[in-house]
Amino acid sequence: MDRKIEKAIEILKNGGIVIFPTDTAFGIGCRIDDENAVKKLFKIRKRPFSKATPVLVDSLEMSQRYLLPIDKEVINKLIKQYWPGALTLILQCIKVKVPKLVRGGGNTLGVRMPNHPIALSLIKNLGVPLLGPSANFSNEKTPFSFDDLNPELIKVADYVLNGEEGAEKNVSTIIDCSVTPWKVLRQGTVKI
Repeated sequence: MDRKIEKAIEILKNGGIVIFPTDTAFGIGCRIDDENAVKKLFKIRKRPFSKATPVLVDSLEMSQRYLLPIDKEVINKLIKQYWPGALTLILQCIKVKVPKLVRGGGNTLGVRMPNHPIALSLIKNLGVPLLGPSANFSNEKTPFSFDDLNPELIKVADYVLNGEEGAEKNVSTIIDCSVTPWKVLRQGTVKI
């Protein structure tokens, strides 16, 4: 494994904040199960505490450890077709396993499996989902390349993994599957 990825994993395991490339944009994240790291990430990004943040997983199996049973139709029509990829699904979560900040105080969790070797390697070696909002201050533009990253954000992160971002140069599509019928909240790379 690449030495830089090993270092990023070590920092994440110890509650650090890492900027990393994904298949859509650059993300900034921490492990889901470290409440202090989660608070630190929200403060760094200046993200309102009431606003949920998406998480990245390396498999359907990993996501199922944090979610209520996923409807078979969601698995067959969305997950099997578009994961790994630029599709974030909002699903009912197991509240005790997901910090209140991550879910914005609600009962749902936005989950995505990125199609990017660095992001997947981080998650797989961490063994838990990685918070995966875009690497920007709240309400700033999404960074689709390393050069788009705000130098001030780089200064406050614990580590930055440079690497090729995805070819998409677009945000993920977000579908709320916690309601019937499903609702597209943001149209991104995946056309639904």
